[in-house]
Amino acid sequence: MTSASDRLPLEVVVPVRWTRTDRDEAASRALAAHLALLAEWADVTVVDGSPEPLRRAHVEAWSSWARVLQPLPAPLHGPANGKVLGAMAGVLAARHDAVVLADDDVRHSRATLAAMLEELDRADLVLPLNISSAWPWQARWDGARTLLNVAVATDWPGTVALRAGLVRRAGGWDPGVLFENLELARTVAAAGGTVRRAPWVVVPREPPGVDHFVGQRVRQAYDDLAQPGRLALEAAVLPVVLYAAWRRPAALLAAGGALVALAARGRRLAGADRVPADVPLWAPLWALERGVSVWLALGSRLRGGVRYHGERLRTAAHSTRDLEARLAPTRERPGGLLGRGDGPGEPGEPGGPGEPGGPGEPLSGATRPPRSSRRGAPCPADRAP
Repeated sequence: MTSASDRLPLEVVVPVRWTRTDRDEAASRALAAHLALLAEWADVTVVDGSPEPLRRAHVEAWSSWARVLQPLPAPLHGPANGKVLGAMAGVLAARHDAVVLADDDVRHSRATLAAMLEELDRADLVLPLNISSAWPWQARWDGARTLLNVAVATDWPGTVALRAGLVRRAGGWDPGVLFENLELARTVAAAGGTVRRAPWVVVPREPPGVDHFVGQRVRQAYDDLAQPGRLALEAAVLPVVLYAAWRRPAALLAAGGALVALAARGRRLAGADRVPADVPLWAPLWALERGVSVWLALGSRLRGGVRYHGERLRTAAHSTRDLEARLAPTRERPGGLLGRGDGPGEPGEPGGPGEPGGPGEPLSGATRPPRSSRRGAPCPADRAP
């Protein structure tokens, strides 16, 4: 057992929304085992939006290690992303200003939690790096996407650390969007906070099942409607590939090789010992799939939005300009969003900008270099992929 002095002053919030068709009793037991570990290191809250009676079964299975709360009610007007409603309920109920949000397939250790807590000393939102804990074919396919993102900017993880006080004073982030992490990052930036990428904090994540992986293809592509530059690039893939296959097949091979080389660079940055050597070879396949999926996503937009847990969400994420306009009155209020809360919801000293520099060498939370040797950077929310 961990002594009270070894516990971390943070709250781990795990939003879940399961149905009997997408999770089974074995998944519940696996999450219970992880919650038991988390509870040794920190306070834990599960926000469960599962239907009854499944939620009651979860309360019985998990309440020995975590509070089990209900998500915020859905807004009266417009669809809502249930994951955001769950995450915000956990942030509002958090017993600490430092909060780690984690999807139910993320597997934190005490070292990764401590590393994220340390990064919050210089930021209001911290983005670590998720790497798959196992490598079936679908993990390799999606892992190529992660490596490409790491090579050019940052990948969006299934876990973040945030300052609850700032997020509360901002009124949370909009639940009516699909790309909830980008919306959160832009909200924090618009509120005057610092968003920091920390790829040296590597957090394992269980690979998706095949059905879940297939269901994510169009939804992940729809996220790029909030990133016009990336959307334009991906929408060009399919016509360029068709033209090159017809007129310049050698150029197509060269482009595929360049993608493999870029993904190999991402593998070196992520840690070559963590990612199988063949994963970069999946990069051309992922790029071709995204080139098709992004057109399907655009078709979904014309039909009113992409389907997500029975809802049709039209907005991928709001622009930073829109969020800055909405949050401007709050930013100008004394002790408002520019302050860093000493406790949940309390104004503190203004938080300074993050350190300049590149992404640095990734490493696990257990083997971190001295502070002076680490390189980090604020992550511009509009530039992240």
